[in-house]
Amino acid sequence: MYRALRLLARSRRRVRPPASASASAPGLGGAAVPSFWPPNAARMASQNSFRIEYDTFGELKVPNDKYYGAQTVRSTMNFKIGGVTERMPTPVIKAFGILKRAAAEVNQDYGLDPKIANAIMKAADESSNDTFPTAMHIAAAIEVHEVLLPGLQKLHDALDAKSKEFAQIIKIGRTHTQDAVPLTLGQEFSGYVQQVKYAVTRIKAAMPRIYELAAGGTAVGTGLNTRIGFAEKVAAKVAALTGLPFVTAPNKFEALAAHDALVELSGAMNTTACSLMKIANDIRFLGSGPRSGLGELILPENEPGSSIMPGKVNPTQCEAMTMVAAQVMGNHVAVTVGGSNGHFELNVFKPMMIKNVLHSARLLGDASVSFTENCVLGIQANTERINKLMNESLMLVTALNPHIGYDKAAKIAKTAHKNGSTLKETAIELGYLTAEQFDEWVKPKDMLGPK
Repeated sequence: MYRALRLLARSRRRVRPPASASASAPGLGGAAVPSFWPPNAARMASQNSFRIEYDTFGELKVPNDKYYGAQTVRSTMNFKIGGVTERMPTPVIKAFGILKRAAAEVNQDYGLDPKIANAIMKAADESSNDTFPTAMHIAAAIEVHEVLLPGLQKLHDALDAKSKEFAQIIKIGRTHTQDAVPLTLGQEFSGYVQQVKYAVTRIKAAMPRIYELAAGGTAVGTGLNTRIGFAEKVAAKVAALTGLPFVTAPNKFEALAAHDALVELSGAMNTTACSLMKIANDIRFLGSGPRSGLGELILPENEPGSSIMPGKVNPTQCEAMTMVAAQVMGNHVAVTVGGSNGHFELNVFKPMMIKNVLHSARLLGDASVSFTENCVLGIQANTERINKLMNESLMLVTALNPHIGYDKAAKIAKTAHKNGSTLKETAIELGYLTAEQFDEWVKPKDMLGPK
């Protein structure tokens, strides 16, 4: 990229401002500042290990081994917030490279010097551009397709396999955290499968708006200083470079002033986080124990769980997933606030919004893979515990409703609970039915669906 910049500089007349037209920049150690025009390209004169770069405020020293220029140096001076972890997300930088290359190819068709255009295209992966809304959408789309959707699909497939594996295991259901009627463990897992399937569907449904690019709208959406057809050609080039169906935004005013598409995508990820929080919580609670919890599932043991309690193993993958879900929910709040603050012709919350969108996509995608590989694939059913809890449940009494009525069935359940007896013992003792009738009517396998 540095070589490309030097080539770009050599391709133009290098003009220095006259000494009389210079001023001293406050706070810059008396650096010369052009009062009415800067040089056409960076002055690459080496001073020890630095070179001099210009912007409209003056000249700045930039380390010779760095590709960036005066704007970046000034940003590091003026925005010392959060340290290196709060820098521009890498996917955005890569997206700028894609956009830069696409724009260079199109501008070459419009008369840009091929030597300059080729230099830009060769260095495009390291370059930047001022069309931030376009880069936001490119970065978001790539992260969704390369990280988020593959991760969710992997989780979906693993849960689906477990649902089929557990199809014949009958267990007690729970509502309000209390005993309910039976279902199979496979049916329970099928609910998780459907949640993840819907998550993928929601995210894909949000993508058509993400594929719309703002490039060509320039300052306020009018397209000032661009050529007719530029926006469409750039979008087509970006689509060709990424393999994704990018198009030019039909309304550039909306594309610059509002970022509803990112809020929509973030909302889909927020819903996904809600789903994954529920799934992870269910699995860790079903795996609680090993002796004093529900213990219906046996979860993989990945690492020691306690420095004080020997042999303890914790459901860390479930815990990690719930923390990821909580973070994504928080990210969505920030994206929502940012999206609602597009004032007039420009939304200036762009960096914060895309940082959080990319963060959510990466977290959900990575967490889905980790949760799948280190938890879901290794889940086993504790059939002995499942059978014990099911046979002890008072809610099997529901099967008696059509035969003896709700009131008598309720009395059997309450009496059995009070006396610590079984449903069968209590029903016979109360004289509501015989042992043979109980065995005929109360069959968990007959309570799994409509008849």
